[in-house]
Amino acid sequence: MTSPQLSVERLIHTYPDPNGGRVVALNGLTFDLSRGETLGIVGASGAGKSTLVRLLLGLEKPQSGSVLIDGADLYQGGSSQRRQGRMKLQAVFQDPRSSLNPHLSLKSIVEEPLLSRLRLSRKERSERIDRALVAVGLDPAIRSRKPHALSGGERQRVAIARALITEPEILILDEPVSALDGPIRSQILALLAQVRADLDLTVVLVSHDVRSTKALADRVIVLYAGSCVESGPAEEILTNPIHPYSKALLEAVPQPEIGWTIPETIVDTEPAKHGCACSSWCPISTEQCSESPQLESVTPDHHIACWEVTEPASK
Repeated sequence: MTSPQLSVERLIHTYPDPNGGRVVALNGLTFDLSRGETLGIVGASGAGKSTLVRLLLGLEKPQSGSVLIDGADLYQGGSSQRRQGRMKLQAVFQDPRSSLNPHLSLKSIVEEPLLSRLRLSRKERSERIDRALVAVGLDPAIRSRKPHALSGGERQRVAIARALITEPEILILDEPVSALDGPIRSQILALLAQVRADLDLTVVLVSHDVRSTKALADRVIVLYAGSCVESGPAEEILTNPIHPYSKALLEAVPQPEIGWTIPETIVDTEPAKHGCACSSWCPISTEQCSESPQLESVTPDHHIACWEVTEPASK
């Protein structure tokens, strides 16, 4: 059996709250991702998506747990091992207006990862910049322009080119189309699907846009209060969810034929602090929900964490 390219193991991360307590952002999150696979991470605001992105990119260190790339821990071992792992990872963020330096030319923006990560000659860097711009559908002749001279879609193409310039193996997409209008959104989704296939990229897609996730992801994890409550094939979960929270998530999407955007808040009640986090609002909760459920198989590829609706495949 092929080893996973990316493994997240029992990640726990909390932040202080104003009352002196701790807010749980991730609560033992675990998943594996095979080479060339795309995993969608969905959930409402506060589910833990942004924290996961920061931990994957090494912007913060988890309080517990590990992130492994090809078996090497991003947070353990020597600096050389950590650097090699992070070299394989790049990201595309939500809003290109804020992620692209407005004072730099497109050439300088796309070139920056090369300068910080690889030792290449000026000629080699120039050739890579041109190839990256062409790969995302941009004419290299615009390399002297600055971001304000481009449309929103063109700016996001530049952001994608910058992410691809170091030839990463894993791409983190953090809400990559949410700041774009409908037609441009579809074009960028098609571009992302194309570069993923052409480069055999492993992708983590963090999104509150169900349509985008459906279009790109092979598998989906539904996050609530920092925990995975349901995981499995994207089409299956986003069409016919089983977990009460996954159902609430999909039912809350307004006008799915048009927008498919998950609202920031799905339930008004705070997650339960003990046992199943959903028990404070779940319509089918019982006394057993005072204990935390584990992910169980519904089918070999589909898992949910719920005492009341879990039917393990072995039964």
